[in-house]
Amino acid sequence: MYKSIIVGTGPAGLTAAIYLARANLNPLVIEGPQPGGQLTTTTEIENFPGFPEGILGTELMDNMRAQAERFGAKFVTGWVNSVELGERPFKLNVEDMGTLETDTLIISTGATAKYLGIPGEQDNVGRGVSTCATCDGFFFRGKEIIVVGGGDSALEEAGFLTRFASKVTLVHRREELRASKIMQDRVRDNAKVEWALSRTPLEVVAGDNGVTGLKVLNNETGEEQIIEASGVFVAIGHHPNTAFLGGQITTDANGYIVTNPGTSETNIPGVFACGDVQDTRYRQAITAAGSGCKAAMDAEKYIESLEHSAVML
Repeated sequence: MYKSIIVGTGPAGLTAAIYLARANLNPLVIEGPQPGGQLTTTTEIENFPGFPEGILGTELMDNMRAQAERFGAKFVTGWVNSVELGERPFKLNVEDMGTLETDTLIISTGATAKYLGIPGEQDNVGRGVSTCATCDGFFFRGKEIIVVGGGDSALEEAGFLTRFASKVTLVHRREELRASKIMQDRVRDNAKVEWALSRTPLEVVAGDNGVTGLKVLNNETGEEQIIEASGVFVAIGHHPNTAFLGGQITTDANGYIVTNPGTSETNIPGVFACGDVQDTRYRQAITAAGSGCKAAMDAEKYIESLEHSAVML
């Protein structure tokens, strides 16, 4: 029986763990198959405050975990198969660990970027393949970049990357884009953007120093070609990691957890959400960390209300 369990790490879950541990609530943090979250797949992070020379994603997550452990947070590695949130204490069915019970639950399971699933892609994540223009665009200053996708997010990333790249080629498998007209018009007016529509990505091409291009199929001619580039940004969306909740928590149409405005509170009192699992807009390490702080403070206040009620009884 725990006062608080945090499911998921990353900057949100680890910040929540630091705050709860410093409040002497001894939280249990359940790590999934990717401890540290998406930041562990990046190389150097230069936009997290406090590190003027930048810091490796893995190092930042290791430091945050060590800080939480210093104050008493306990970490276990496990897969949460399901939860029972109908009454308190909440119950978590964790693979190889059985059932765990807690008064409060913080969900920080993040959102997983969708990949193309083509050869060379996963091998070159961090070597030219990225899913975050804001995180990695700076490293491609003066270079040619490819953005794969046809929605608003893809066009937004393409426009953003023109701040750094000498050229951005937008690759989409269809002739028509899904993006809104205003986004299309904005990007089409950008002289740095070139278009490779009706092209299906086949393989990320790389050498000893990383990505060198993207092999695509021209859907109109049936010919294969290689578009040369130093980076391939995959912008085909994310999916939040909420399946284990079994529909007990209110989500939006895309599966992201809905929280009460200005808080981390979900539709179930005592259950809180932070990080990318509830963030459809910013998805940055620093905003995730801030939301983890909010979740911990909301959980601490909720626990205090429970203890006050028990004393009154």
